[in-house]
Amino acid sequence: MSKEENVIKYYVLCNKLKNVIRTGWMDWKVQRDRIESVAEHIFGVQMLAIAMKSEFEYDIDIMKVIYMLAIHELGETVIGDLTQFQIDKDEKEKIEHEAVHKILSSLIDGKQIEKLFLEFDAHETPEAMFAYQCDKLECDIQCKLYDQEKCVDLAHQEGNNTTNDETVKKLLDSGKSWSDMWLEFGQSRYPYDENFLAVSNYVKDNNISE
Repeated sequence: MSKEENVIKYYVLCNKLKNVIRTGWMDWKVQRDRIESVAEHIFGVQMLAIAMKSEFEYDIDIMKVIYMLAIHELGETVIGDLTQFQIDKDEKEKIEHEAVHKILSSLIDGKQIEKLFLEFDAHETPEAMFAYQCDKLECDIQCKLYDQEKCVDLAHQEGNNTTNDETVKKLLDSGKSWSDMWLEFGQSRYPYDENFLAVSNYVKDNNISE
């Protein structure tokens, strides 16, 4: 296979993510003309990373973070967008890693790119942990934006198995709004540092639409 063919093959594969709608929004029956795709999430989380690095002055390699975030959903070109409520974490990791290895096997820099993908997934280096927090918080910020547009009706969630999750159910039963529930879910579930926690709380307490 020529270098030219490898470039286009990889591009076309990744381009599919423009048309892969984020599963969580479909599960919650978000009512909107356009719903966020995986590719749009990748853009959003990179922009969040740039802002977080700027304002809180993290001692990290931001270009490495941006690269990690550019490829962190690469496996979804093959396996689709599976949420934590649909598949066991270890099983998802196994099939996703297999998919990423296959996707990158034909690229000259494939091994280095795969190493970066695995570093992100391990959440152990400062860059990977920062990127992971951005990935989780971005989803909750988007949730708040949809909630402010009144895109979700909590009274009509038939068939949404996410509502059976113990933490989700407890928060909703306490009268939390959809976005407040997700923001508090994230605060309890993910290893946010004080800066990410502060931004999460700001989003919860304010109208963030322009």
